[in-house]
Amino acid sequence: MKSCSTALAVATLLAGCAPDDQRTADRADTSRAAPATADRDAAPKLLVPNGTIPTRGVQLRVERLAALEEPWGMAFLPDGRLLITEKPGRLRIFDQGKLSAAVGGVPAVVYFGQGGLLDVAVDPDFARNQFVYLSYAEAATPQPPGVQATKEPRLGAFQRMEDRVLKGGAVARGRLDGGTLRDVRVIWRQVPKTVGRGHYSGRLAFAPDSTLFIASSDRMQFDPAQDLASNLGKIVRIRGDGSAPPDNPFVADSGSRPEIWSMGHRNASGMAFQPGSGRLWSVEFGPKGGDELNLIEKGRNYGWPLVNEGVNYDDSPIPRHATRPDFVRFVRSWTPVISPGSMMFYTGSQFPQWKGNILIAGLSSQAIIRLTLAGDRVSDEEVIAIGRRIRNLAQAPDGSLLALSESPNAELLRLSPAPR
Repeated sequence: MKSCSTALAVATLLAGCAPDDQRTADRADTSRAAPATADRDAAPKLLVPNGTIPTRGVQLRVERLAALEEPWGMAFLPDGRLLITEKPGRLRIFDQGKLSAAVGGVPAVVYFGQGGLLDVAVDPDFARNQFVYLSYAEAATPQPPGVQATKEPRLGAFQRMEDRVLKGGAVARGRLDGGTLRDVRVIWRQVPKTVGRGHYSGRLAFAPDSTLFIASSDRMQFDPAQDLASNLGKIVRIRGDGSAPPDNPFVADSGSRPEIWSMGHRNASGMAFQPGSGRLWSVEFGPKGGDELNLIEKGRNYGWPLVNEGVNYDDSPIPRHATRPDFVRFVRSWTPVISPGSMMFYTGSQFPQWKGNILIAGLSSQAIIRLTLAGDRVSDEEVIAIGRRIRNLAQAPDGSLLALSESPNAELLRLSPAPR
């Protein structure tokens, strides 16, 4: 397996020494004002001095399309307009080079740490029903008195104790009517809600059968990932109305959450269905080391927090996957970490040599990680240094690649082959 990661070795080594909320820079800093409207609607411009970034076999042209504030998720509507979420709580529409005002009707979010407005997905039958799905951090109502965060030794020194809001991840569905979401209702919630810490995930992916998969992280609580009475640390599968399909693996188990599809996950930050096979793949943050690529199978246990290839933030050891063959082993593990923001399969025509490859958005690695698969294994790997923290990737209708970068250069970027 080849790699072009030498230019990133120092950055990724340092990234492996800090927890997710440090290495992804998801902080509750609301002091950064959104750029001026004129800047947000500026014409595309090249972002690198010579206009290109080298990769194997192709030079990348990188253009800035719009400035954003803490972008997180994006999804295309059937007519080619692009929905983009910003963590402080705004849903925007990018259309013909212009970024819209905030869409109305978005649920209130808790914008703190890794929480806020997260992912967005478009219903496979949008042309008929106009449904859009949003994941976000939601406060409990009412708030119980005396709520306070508690220290977790395994998180080491990187703990924020000032948060006193009981909250959890949620997914809501609404009907997009012009610039407003209407008939909005919550269709799924993390159980239980907790105070403090991060790890919501909230990545959304529609399956070929139109069921909705949700990545539900462990909220830095560790042990619920192995508890079927909780949906923390799981990947879940629901219908568009929030109900659990009858063929989910734990529907008939008394005391288990019926929406659970797989368990033992830490912080699955990306999911994508493989074209052709229809199989679900995910990328997941490890702790201090141990980021993972996984092939997700119905009813299986992926081992967190009982196994991982990294160590806890207090440097306490974690048993390796090899010690527990009863858990599903990762397909690929990274130490030093790449800090995966999301993942996708490329199917377009602008990069024919990438067709069928996995593309991973790299945060601390400031890169796009391109993986070639041979069956259930990674046969080749290329780390494409972008020089920006990349949160999310999407394939545009014309086959170009769109990327969301994070602060201090939070932007919508377009990557395409450079003219010869």
